[in-house]
Amino acid sequence: MANVSVAAEWQLLYDRYYRKPEIYQMKWKHVDLSRNKVACASFGGPIAVIRDDSKIVQLYAESALRKLRIFNSAGILLSETVWKHPGGRLIGMSWSDDQTLICIVQDGTIYRYNIHAELIEPNMSMGKECFEQNVVECVFWGNGVVCLTEGGQLVCIFDFKTMKPSKLPDVPGLAEDDLLQPICLTVREPKYTMSGIAEVLVAVGDDIFVVEEDMVQTIRFDEPSVEDSEMQNDDSGNLIGVVQKMIVSPNGKFLTLFTHDGRIVVVDMETKQIAIDYCCESALPPQQMAWCGMDSVLLYWDEDLMMVGPVGDPVHYFYDEPVILIPECDGVRILSNTSLEFLQRVPDSTESIFKIGSTSPAALLYDALDHFDRRSAKADENLRLIRSSLSEAVESCIDAAGHEFDVTRQRALLRAASYGQAFCSNFQRERVQETCRTLRVLNAVRDPAIGIPLSIQQYKLLTPMVLISRLINAHCHLLALRISEYLDMNKEVVIMHWACAKITASPSTPDSHLLEILLDKLQLCKGISYAAVATHADNCGRRKLAAMLVEHEPRSTKQVPLLLSIGEEDTALVKATESGDTDLVYLVIFHIWQKRPPLEFFAMIQGRVLARDLFVAYARCHKHEFLKDFFLSTGQIHEVAFLLWKESWDMGKNPMASKGSPLHGPRIKLIEKARNLFSQTKEHTFESKAAEEHAKLLKIQHELEASTKQAIFVDSSINDTIRTCIVLGNNRAAIKVKTEFKVSDKRWYWLKAFALATIKDWAALEKFSKEKRPPMGFRPFVEACIDADEKAEALKYIPKLSDLVERGEAYARIGMAKEAADAAAQANDGGELLERFRKTFVQNAIFDTLKMPFQGAS
Repeated sequence: MANVSVAAEWQLLYDRYYRKPEIYQMKWKHVDLSRNKVACASFGGPIAVIRDDSKIVQLYAESALRKLRIFNSAGILLSETVWKHPGGRLIGMSWSDDQTLICIVQDGTIYRYNIHAELIEPNMSMGKECFEQNVVECVFWGNGVVCLTEGGQLVCIFDFKTMKPSKLPDVPGLAEDDLLQPICLTVREPKYTMSGIAEVLVAVGDDIFVVEEDMVQTIRFDEPSVEDSEMQNDDSGNLIGVVQKMIVSPNGKFLTLFTHDGRIVVVDMETKQIAIDYCCESALPPQQMAWCGMDSVLLYWDEDLMMVGPVGDPVHYFYDEPVILIPECDGVRILSNTSLEFLQRVPDSTESIFKIGSTSPAALLYDALDHFDRRSAKADENLRLIRSSLSEAVESCIDAAGHEFDVTRQRALLRAASYGQAFCSNFQRERVQETCRTLRVLNAVRDPAIGIPLSIQQYKLLTPMVLISRLINAHCHLLALRISEYLDMNKEVVIMHWACAKITASPSTPDSHLLEILLDKLQLCKGISYAAVATHADNCGRRKLAAMLVEHEPRSTKQVPLLLSIGEEDTALVKATESGDTDLVYLVIFHIWQKRPPLEFFAMIQGRVLARDLFVAYARCHKHEFLKDFFLSTGQIHEVAFLLWKESWDMGKNPMASKGSPLHGPRIKLIEKARNLFSQTKEHTFESKAAEEHAKLLKIQHELEASTKQAIFVDSSINDTIRTCIVLGNNRAAIKVKTEFKVSDKRWYWLKAFALATIKDWAALEKFSKEKRPPMGFRPFVEACIDADEKAEALKYIPKLSDLVERGEAYARIGMAKEAADAAAQANDGGELLERFRKTFVQNAIFDTLKMPFQGAS
């Protein structure tokens, strides 16, 4: 009997059954769909209702002000607002994929609302053409819209996220003079086109055009073998006749046309072949057309809803009140003044169980459970009959349960599946659990208080994540949290959205009390971003609450920037330095640097070592003047002196920066300033003296360059300056430098010997060696000659070396092995030098004839 009562509600369209269960009795009052413009969101979304200003209607105990009201699918009011926008008559409105209500008025202005009837700024426009010519018709799809103007122009927004209007190419027949012809529009969504861009189909009279972003094509459905190019040259028009209404199938493959003579024609968009051609009783175009899944087409006239299939007679449903058809992926929701119904094809699994006279394994299993409950032996008999197909029967019961809206029937089918599963060892046990979990979620959101009547197919297509997002946008946070926990999904998004909504909705609650409420819930989720909630609090003008919230943020990378944005620079600097993250410290330093006066900035960073050191490191490279101010404010005069000294060196690398007199140029002035600053501290006496001598050396070098007219002295060392003077023959200047800087005689002999050897003035070198006895012997002369690769000159001085070891090494360096061996043999070093020479001159037999000083005669 249960099977009979279930199947009795079905309607047969050729060989396919359809059912139309009532989902809700509408909770609203005094809502007449015929007097209003209505926009219904897909996937069981909200319903927007506003009085139709194109109709003359009688007001019944209601305000003359037009109100935009938003209901859930059960007719419970969610929000409302007064409509008081300029721009002319409301032409069309629809919900986008993210449940934003798009409203387009006559002058092309676009007003956007969220589900709480809050206007989303800024308002957008369809462009100049729509403003000048006025919009007469709008066709929406998931995330876009195309508008037709009075002048026959098509303007399209392909994506509501970018809100960029595009003027489409002109369509023949849409000129102002031709607007008396019947015109209808529909859109093929981007995901079903080859180009990935929406195609606008325009029917003008008996011609149908496909309008893309940059081209217009004519299509013919009478001769599928003819190429498009040939079709465009054919001026005879479609044999289908004048098209009065058309829609595209949910998968974008078929086009449904209603012609002037009352025919319903369904054609394949790819092959151009006709799939359905049915002649209706009325030639009046239907008020609404919609696909019911992919199996049939619905047409609605006043009081008559007709469903046409590929073959056979249509099915009629009669209504004594206006209805709105809401296409879904697996059926059509039918909204009336009093109820919401869902028309869909009966799933195969449900048909196999409840079809009258069905003997399928699933039907026998369902019947077996009934016998089992009545303790009848027939239960065992049924199980024996389907033993080989038991897993198939269990699967059918599970699938049928998922497609049911009635909770009692869901339970009965799941009990049948569990009953059969007990006798089926090879069936996956998780299937029943998974379906139960899904149905619990669906039943929760189908509750009239929530009003989202999703089918299981819609739920899978929508995904649980999007469902939770829609719940939190509707402020159903508790249910969203319960579903997230039940499905083991991330709760952070739900809790954060609740916290932000709570702050917005509690303007009069004290900060401390609101903080306790927020922390009580935020602590439920580990790792949640307190900074994001604090940012929202700051945007709502509650800076103190934001500061209290951000204290609980464990991640410095999120905490510090927020502290800066709410003006808590001191706390931000403390948190940044405690984190040890140099990037964060620099972020705070640069922020405070721009916001605070210099002295206040210096005081803030002086007591924090990391911040101070990072600032100094940066300023040394980029901001010398500012760094000087910092050092002066903190009493570090010597650091200013070092900076001045460094600047003088940097200036020397750029000759263009050293303009002025040779003796009193900018560099010398900087060094003298540095010397004066060094002299003010007892700890930097050495630096003061060094700076003084540096300035003195620069002056002398400037004088030398001026006198020699050669830029080779400045920035060279004292040694190099003396050596260069000797090389140039300016012995007097070399002696002056030696005297000014108290160069020792030992260094003087080394420098002059090498300088004379460099210019190969051997006579002068010999004369210099005889002026007086050198303070450190003749070694500088030997080294200078050997370095110049002059052995003959070196032999003049090697015999004069008093140290036998040095003499032996000198002979060895110029390759005189015998003399080196003699010197080594005479040296009193325990034979170490001789042994070293023996290894060096391996092939020279002279060392074998010599005995070590400590060896006796054999």
